[in-house]
Amino acid sequence: MVIVAHPRTPSPAVPPGTTRPAPPLSRLGPNWYSAVMGTAAVAIAGASLPVGPAGPRDVLEAVWVLSALALAALLVARAAHWAHHHDRARADLLDPAVAPFQGCMAMALLAVGIGSLTVGGGVIGEHAALVTATALFAAGTLAGLTAAVAVPYLLVTRRRVAARDASPVWLLPVVAPMVAATLGALLVGRVPAGPWRRAALLGCYGLFAVSLAAVLVILPLVILRLLREGPPPLAATPALFLVLGPLGQSTTAVHKLANVAPSAVGGADGAVLGSFATAYGSVALGLALLWLLPAAALVVRAARRGMPFAMTWWAFTFPVGTCVTGAAALSARTGAAVPAWAAAALYAFLVAAWAVAGTLTLRGLTGGALLAAPSAPPPATARTR
Repeated sequence: MVIVAHPRTPSPAVPPGTTRPAPPLSRLGPNWYSAVMGTAAVAIAGASLPVGPAGPRDVLEAVWVLSALALAALLVARAAHWAHHHDRARADLLDPAVAPFQGCMAMALLAVGIGSLTVGGGVIGEHAALVTATALFAAGTLAGLTAAVAVPYLLVTRRRVAARDASPVWLLPVVAPMVAATLGALLVGRVPAGPWRRAALLGCYGLFAVSLAAVLVILPLVILRLLREGPPPLAATPALFLVLGPLGQSTTAVHKLANVAPSAVGGADGAVLGSFATAYGSVALGLALLWLLPAAALVVRAARRGMPFAMTWWAFTFPVGTCVTGAAALSARTGAAVPAWAAAALYAFLVAAWAVAGTLTLRGLTGGALLAAPSAPPPATARTR
């Protein structure tokens, strides 16, 4: 990949030859929602472990509250960004490096909604948790479907992207409907029995199918690019863990849907959907393990070469969290012990990764490094390997 510096036209208020530095708010991009997703994943995955709770219930509740507060703060900051820096925000939609992260807002909304139902009831009450989850489901599903359609459309029609540019971050906008299907499955049981519940279930399966189809288109491009071009840049190497996201989330979604299917479509069809969930989850989690090993090896390789901290490190959290919930759901349905212990091991990694990423993010915020204006790149530079 070649990075080309595009000179900006200096503002009259800025001396010739210099550019006005971007305000810190404009550098709080959509990728920051990944911190909300990773924090919510710690609470959601901890509550799902089949081998017992990951810790005191109030600890998981506190983590969920932290994710909800972070989401509220980011929504306000991003709204102010759009209001005061509209031109820069629109430019982000056309930037191939930034646009895919637009899907993170939808997933952050939905992740906090899932946490509201799984652990939030003890904090705000069951009724308030249900209302919160329903509102976040509506907003997150709308935002997720919009991102899943608009981001690829804008990249194809407004910018030239080639197969060699394929990156795991391309998966972010198309996975959002899968997260919506998961939260939707938790809400289906609250829909009145009969045609409405059946329609809700089928709608969630539709979200599952749309997301899975898009993932099956993009994932081969990511693998092909990796095989042809070699390892990604050092700072982007953690993004390889994003591939775990659709595999773990789809497993979680299909099991949650199978759990409520009998009450919506009857016992016979529900049993078929349950068998499908078991078969699909076994294959998907096997593929996740197959991807995890080389991805971890490439991360170790990058770390030895000086991989710097960046917001991409949050990719070590929420995709792993989806694998925890997927393995836990598979264990609960089959009674097998191996997925349960895999979920426990992955959760230990998730908590460690969250602690490291969170600490370094706070350090970067308080020190100003993460909000500092980027230094001007040279006219062209080769990709670091």
